[in-house]
Amino acid sequence: MSEILRSIGLDVGTTSTQLILSELTVENRASGFAVPEMEITRRQILYKSPVHFTPLLGENLVDGEGIRRIVEAEYRNAGITRKSVDTGAVIITGETSRKENARAVLNALADLAGDFVVATAGPELESVLAAMGAGAAAYSEKTGKTVLHMDIGGGTSNLALIKAGKIIRTGCLNVGGRLIRLEESGVIGYVSPVLTEICRKQPGQMLTETEAEEIAGALTEALEMAAGLRKPTELMRHFLTQEVSQVWKPPEEAVVLSFSGGVADCIAAEYPWLTFGDLGPVLGQAIRKSGLCRGEYRLGSETIRATVIGAGCHSTQLSGSTVFYRNISFPLKNLPVVKLEEASRLAETAEREELIVFAMPGLASPSYQQIIGLAEQIAAQLNGPVLLCLERDMAKALGQALALRLPEDRPILCIDRIKVSSGSYLDIGAPVGHALPVIVKTLVLAR
Repeated sequence: MSEILRSIGLDVGTTSTQLILSELTVENRASGFAVPEMEITRRQILYKSPVHFTPLLGENLVDGEGIRRIVEAEYRNAGITRKSVDTGAVIITGETSRKENARAVLNALADLAGDFVVATAGPELESVLAAMGAGAAAYSEKTGKTVLHMDIGGGTSNLALIKAGKIIRTGCLNVGGRLIRLEESGVIGYVSPVLTEICRKQPGQMLTETEAEEIAGALTEALEMAAGLRKPTELMRHFLTQEVSQVWKPPEEAVVLSFSGGVADCIAAEYPWLTFGDLGPVLGQAIRKSGLCRGEYRLGSETIRATVIGAGCHSTQLSGSTVFYRNISFPLKNLPVVKLEEASRLAETAEREELIVFAMPGLASPSYQQIIGLAEQIAAQLNGPVLLCLERDMAKALGQALALRLPEDRPILCIDRIKVSSGSYLDIGAPVGHALPVIVKTLVLAR
C-alpha cells in the first residue's frame, strides 16, 4: 500500500535561499508482521522557486521575517497552502548556520512549516547533502571511480571524498564567492574576517578586477591543496573550518573532481566580474584555469540547488525493549544523526555543540569483554551527553557499562533495533512499556 506526500524543501544559505515542492510516493516494504520499513519509491519535483538572495540582519544573522515573506510568496507561486503540504525540511547552511538563525527561522515559519525538520547543517551533513544532491555519490557508485566533490557556495566549500558511492571523508574550507560583497561600482560593502591574510582592503574602498583575481587565485590554491594537487601549506590550514581542521586529509590517489554550488555555475560560463556583486565570477574562472580542471572533472547534475532538501519523510519505529537511559528528558526532537561504522571515529565529530545521535551497527552476540571495551572507547572520546543508536540488540548492556565509567550527571541514552542513516533526524518519545517510540525523519534530496 502506498501513500502520496507533498513535501517542501527550503535551503537558507550564506548567499541564496531556495524552495522546492516535491511529490513523494512512500511504500511500506516490511511484511505485515514486522515493524514498518518505509521507503520512497518515486519522487517528482513539482515546483522550483527562483534563487533568492538570503535576507540578512547584519552580516550573517538571518532575517526570519524576510524568509517568511519568501516562503509565503513561493507557496502562492506554487499554488499550494500550508494544509496541502504534508512534510518538509528547512536546512540552514554555510556561514548562516548559527543557533540564533535556526530559532529565528523556526519562529517565523512556525505556522507555515508545521512539524518540519528545521536544523542547521554542520559541515559534515552539508557535505553529504551536496555530494548526494549533485549526483556525485551516484556517479561514483555507477563508475567505480573515486570522486572528490566540492560544493562551493557563498561562504564555504564543503568537501566529500567518495569511493564506490560511499562517502568516506568530509571537510570544509572557508572558501566562497560571497566572502567579499561589492557595490555596482566595485566599492567594497563587506569583507569576511577569514580573508584578513590575503586581502588588505576595507569596506568603502574600491576593489579592482585584478585585485579580485589575486584573491580568487589564493582561494583556488587552498582548494588545490585540499584536493591533493598542491603540497598543503599554512594557507590551507588557515581556511579549514575549525570543526574539521584536525581530520581533513587530501586524497592520496587520483580522483575525479566534482563541483556544485553557486560558484560552480561560474566555472562553465563566463560572467562580467561584477555580475553578482561578489567574487563568484572571478573565483569560478580561477578554478576553471587551475589544476582542479586539468584532469577529469564534472559539474554536478545540480549546481546551485545541490543541497536543497526535498523532504523530511517521517516513519515510526519502536526501539528494542532492552534500552538504557539516564538523565534524559523526553521527548527529544530533531536530533541529527551521524552514522559511524566504528566507535574509533567518534572523536572526529565529538566537538560539535549540538546534541547528536551517533548511529553504529553494534556487535553481533558480543562478549562481556567486548562490551566493556566498546564502552571504554566511547567514554574516552565523548565529553558531553552520550546518545547512541545501535542496529544490534545490545543497548542495555552497553548503557550500563557506560554508566559505570561516566560521571553520574552525564546524560546517557542507548537504543537499539533501529536503522538510520547520516542525514536523518530522530524524534524519541517517552517510554512505552520497556521500549521507546522513535520517529526517523529521512531527508530526501530533490534532484
